[in-house]
Amino acid sequence: MKFSKKSEALNIIEPSYLASLSSLLWVALYYLPVGGALFRLILPLPIILLHLRRGTRTAFEGLIIQFLLLLTLMGPIRGTLFLFPYGILAFWLGWSWFNKQNWWLSWSVGFTLGTIGFFIRVLALSTLVGDNLWVIITRASYGLIDKVIELFNFPFSPSIRMIQIVAIFLIIFQEMVYVLTIHIVAYTLFPRLNSNIPEPPKIINGFVDLGF
Repeated sequence: MKFSKKSEALNIIEPSYLASLSSLLWVALYYLPVGGALFRLILPLPIILLHLRRGTRTAFEGLIIQFLLLLTLMGPIRGTLFLFPYGILAFWLGWSWFNKQNWWLSWSVGFTLGTIGFFIRVLALSTLVGDNLWVIITRASYGLIDKVIELFNFPFSPSIRMIQIVAIFLIIFQEMVYVLTIHIVAYTLFPRLNSNIPEPPKIINGFVDLGF
């Protein structure tokens, strides 16, 4: 196959390589017992980078390539789970930064997608393992509430509804921190790869400079 322009070749090669890299990170996140936090943090970055370098159409093709590759390697459930939220989140952040949207928009929609994706993963994995994983999450939430009650000597016991509400808020907070961390890592790393994202808001600009 001959290409008349260098960009045509790159539009085929880059999606394949970056989609393969993202797929490898997902496999490592799913199967390796160590490095999960690091893999989870950098998993969306290849598709985001592809979006910034080659545009929306090429990024969507890369996402499809990754989906088909993981579907073949891991089966319909495990292969599809990367979409919720990592694949969809990567596409959203790439689209936002490619179109110069501010951090407030990309972050707020991003952690919303992450929260929805978390619950989809819990539902899918509960079906896969034949157990209700939400019970494990509520137990962890109860353990945290119990420690707070013991620490401050509050004279009450948490209800089931309170435990579940705290669990939901912890999930939302986790996704807020996760998506914001992706913003900071991308803002620091991507200029070295000849790609840029919009400047952070002034309210967190000092935090970004302090962290990196």
